[in-house]
Amino acid sequence: MSSTLFAEEERLRKIDKHKDPLLQLDQHIDFRAIATEVDHLCPRPSRSKGGRAPFPTELMVRILVIKSLWNLSDEQLEYQLLDRASFQRFTSLQNSARIPDAKTIWAFSERLSQAGAADVIFGDLNRQLYKAGYWSRGGQIVDATIVPTPIQRNTKEENTRIKQGDVPDDWQQNKRRQKDTDARWTKKHGKSYFGYKASVNVDKRCKLIRKIHVSDAGEGDQRHLAMILDPMNTNRDLYADRGYTMTEQIAEQDVRDCIQRRGQKAHPLNARQKQRNKHLAKTRARVEHVFGAMEQMGGKWVRCIGLKRADFAIKMKASVYNMRRLVCLKGGVLDPF
Repeated sequence: MSSTLFAEEERLRKIDKHKDPLLQLDQHIDFRAIATEVDHLCPRPSRSKGGRAPFPTELMVRILVIKSLWNLSDEQLEYQLLDRASFQRFTSLQNSARIPDAKTIWAFSERLSQAGAADVIFGDLNRQLYKAGYWSRGGQIVDATIVPTPIQRNTKEENTRIKQGDVPDDWQQNKRRQKDTDARWTKKHGKSYFGYKASVNVDKRCKLIRKIHVSDAGEGDQRHLAMILDPMNTNRDLYADRGYTMTEQIAEQDVRDCIQRRGQKAHPLNARQKQRNKHLAKTRARVEHVFGAMEQMGGKWVRCIGLKRADFAIKMKASVYNMRRLVCLKGGVLDPF
């Protein structure tokens, strides 16, 4: 095989022909603005005691975008940064001998998760969406999805203590680090799940996530409805499935009831209510497209322990979904695989 000095450039040109999703994100998303907001919330570590300079915040934010886009572990992400040309170009690490390792990536994620930086990133991205002209229009659709996490094998007594907000006395410090005491069990369609719940508000027109709230999987969907209402939507219609109800508190938010009705054994739905549910289902199903797209991003499950870390991971995935959706709305490709 003949060698050439321009082999790398030729490979990148071929990658561009296949519409590299990271290159399209780079064209449409202002990562510098996101990094600036992150630095305002949690400044970079001081070098007053010496040591090697930390990596730029924008570089680390781009790495977290890659992590969420493919749902990679920190170890696998380190390997891909060393091996994959498109990742190196997106992070400007082509000619760098210093690549962030798994511990560096974990430490950066941990610092941001403890500071609540996911809300800052999500909020700044929404500002970029509004600036680009993608306002909340057509009505709002709310729904919740379960985000599984590694199952904890605890005894009944241990689970009882955990639900009471306590930790079993016989757990050593090392064991406590490996136990997720924030996640909860729940049932859906007769199947049990362990993990967290993400409640989202999606605008009907653009299918962009406008609001998101993360909790343990045991909390009811109705409890989060008031938290994720979007006052910026130009349409009053509020679409939701049978798990939600229109309460007085929600009605005061000046929304129109487009929530599907739930039948009961003693009071089944009549023909008119069934027809109404069927009509509303066509619009409400648009939120399922959002969950399906997030599932394609390496799955919705998270591999972290604790509510704060799960909140950060889930909101980062929602932010990256909005990035992908923006690329699609501007005429790019949606599927990055």
